[in-house]
Amino acid sequence: MDTHADKQPPNVSGSYPEGRLARAFVTALTDADPATRARADERVQGWRRVLAGMAAGTLRIGSRTPVEGLPTWVTLEVLHGGFATGVPSAGGPLLPYEAAAARRAGVPEDREALFAHALTEEGLTELWALLDDGRYDIAVPEEAALLTVAWLVRAGEGEAALELVAELRPFADRLRFTPRPSGAPAPDTGAVHRRTVAEAGAALSRRRPNGAVETQREALAVWRPFADELLRHWLETAGPDHRVLAREPAAGWHARGAALLDRYRSLSREHTLCGRHRDPRGNMGILRGALEETTAGRPLDARRTGLLRHAVTSMVRKRGLPGSDEHTALRRAQAAQAALPSHRDLAHLVADRLAGLPQGAGAADVTALVAPVTEEEQRRSALPAGTTVPSAIRRVVEGARSAPLATLVELGVVPSAEVMAELVPQLVAAETAAVYRDGPLRALMAANYRAFRRRRSLLLLDLARQVRPGELPWVRAVSAQRSEDAGAEGSARATLRQLGEVAVDGFPGTLLPNPLVRELAVLADRARLDAPLVEELAADIFMGTFSPKFQAAAVVAAELLGGGSLYERYYGIDYADVLALDRDTRGRTRARTAAGFAALCHERAGRPSSHGVAANGTVIEQAQILTTHNLATLVHRAGVAPACGWADLARRCFVTVCRLTGRVQYEPRPLGTIKDAAYAWRQMLFQLSLCDDEAVAGVLRGLRDETARHPAHVAARLAPALAGLRLVADGGAFAADGTAEAGRARRLTGWTTSGHWLSTDPTGAARR
Repeated sequence: MDTHADKQPPNVSGSYPEGRLARAFVTALTDADPATRARADERVQGWRRVLAGMAAGTLRIGSRTPVEGLPTWVTLEVLHGGFATGVPSAGGPLLPYEAAAARRAGVPEDREALFAHALTEEGLTELWALLDDGRYDIAVPEEAALLTVAWLVRAGEGEAALELVAELRPFADRLRFTPRPSGAPAPDTGAVHRRTVAEAGAALSRRRPNGAVETQREALAVWRPFADELLRHWLETAGPDHRVLAREPAAGWHARGAALLDRYRSLSREHTLCGRHRDPRGNMGILRGALEETTAGRPLDARRTGLLRHAVTSMVRKRGLPGSDEHTALRRAQAAQAALPSHRDLAHLVADRLAGLPQGAGAADVTALVAPVTEEEQRRSALPAGTTVPSAIRRVVEGARSAPLATLVELGVVPSAEVMAELVPQLVAAETAAVYRDGPLRALMAANYRAFRRRRSLLLLDLARQVRPGELPWVRAVSAQRSEDAGAEGSARATLRQLGEVAVDGFPGTLLPNPLVRELAVLADRARLDAPLVEELAADIFMGTFSPKFQAAAVVAAELLGGGSLYERYYGIDYADVLALDRDTRGRTRARTAAGFAALCHERAGRPSSHGVAANGTVIEQAQILTTHNLATLVHRAGVAPACGWADLARRCFVTVCRLTGRVQYEPRPLGTIKDAAYAWRQMLFQLSLCDDEAVAGVLRGLRDETARHPAHVAARLAPALAGLRLVADGGAFAADGTAEAGRARRLTGWTTSGHWLSTDPTGAARR
């Protein structure tokens, strides 16, 4: 899923794609990393297809069916912002596994022939074997289609199978409907992983040498020892005070000098990372240049002699005489440092360890994978036994750890709600597939769901809805096999509560990202809960109204927070009006929009006269305030209750507020950061509203101490917000403009159509 697809501009005239094309083109030409250039070049081709399709009229950006001739269920290639390129993700040239399957079947290497073969007795037998052993992978949902046909045939659902084949056949020459083989079946556990073992191993295998580290290694192992040899050679001509050229060199000195210069030229050809040894102004360059002169039979002039003596004196003064205890200890330590294994070699060693595990899933235990080098591995790789695996490599392996989601959040493997949203479909897939009675069908539908959630969202206008899994023809074909029961509902409810608690407890002060909201909504539907969950709307494609579920979510918030809660009083809400609005519209014909709720949000936003992004944002923010953006629904309907308690979450939210406010000082355009700080502030207000009076007082007492832990401008900027919070907590209220006490107390919200007061530093410190 594209996390940002709902946040992109509605400009379908071409300027946005042209801008993205230009950015990708510059990256493809100038980036230093070849892999980055290659990815940018792919984006260039994609944006060119977007622009060509828009110009030709074959792409309808903003529609559920943006590509002419392709139905809604086809998975499309979608670029940043939700722009479809017109290319189906299951299209393109045959993949290697498809070509191999065609050769085994003795049919032409094209998709239509493979499709036809799958419907023969031999082809169905192969598909049935895959269904039973589970050794297949579904990368895009289309790859589940023929497996579904095979299941229907075996289950005696011949008519449903024929109908599905008829719907697929027009696209058999273009789309990939055959599954890809896998080395092992997908695990059926409650554990999740960020990347598979194969992905972690590939990332480590691609690890290249660190240029700076290898340059330092060359300097320590090659050029420092050679500089010592040059120094020793010149010291043979020194007197008692290390003054070189104080006496005639011994016999053979010039010949040994010539041999040193020959070796220098050989080392220079072999070791090319360092460049300092070539600098004629450096100590080593001075020693070498003087030696070239003398071995050529040319006497040193006074200037070069002075430079030589100064270089020798400074080298001895800095590190001691070669062979002295001081100098020997230094060079021994540097040699040990140079002999340390490179991160690349250790990464390849760990990749070899990963190669022995099942590749299509995560690793339940990563301890052995990141253990120090063993003696056996030393014999195979020449890496010293006992060498520890660096943290950078450990982090890659940790990404493949398979464990309960809460464990990964606690370990920091899942660092954000956005990353959590990427993993949740692994759990929701099992819940959605649990309604199928047949084991192979259950596994197939779970794999299909995981693949479906990897689809990137389209840019949609006019409140259009993204395609849902149930719209896929092969999912519809087996819908009669679903068996809803209380056990499945209870399991979905428990998973919803668990995931809600992980999100709320793990990432306080963070807005739930849209992909996570969608997964939670799926679970709520499976649990048959009246739990309206709402997405974050994009201010730049906002149509001025809201779908009915926003009003339903506000009603849930009114049930939880109405009656004078701190949240209700702080934001100046009369939740009784929200409940009355719901009563007035209840029982009417189902509408596509909630006009009354939208009017309330516009009124609370001050009825902005403009229709720009900022004005839209002020209206959307009021909807988030009224609904608490899913927090009330998760608590009041799903029963979310974090183990740490609401007071602790409120404190942690305020830490986030302070951290974000601290960034404002250094950002030339800080309104995005201010908006995020207001999100965290609002969540703190919600959490405080669920605490008793004593807990609220304790949190409020600690806020000043927390601001003291941050730069002075943080406390100065937040002073009006803190004064406003204390005012409301003590029973006061803001004026209609959101201020009190002659402007010394202010209500903190994020969006504004003018300059935001939080961006001004009352201390007068200069913005950096």
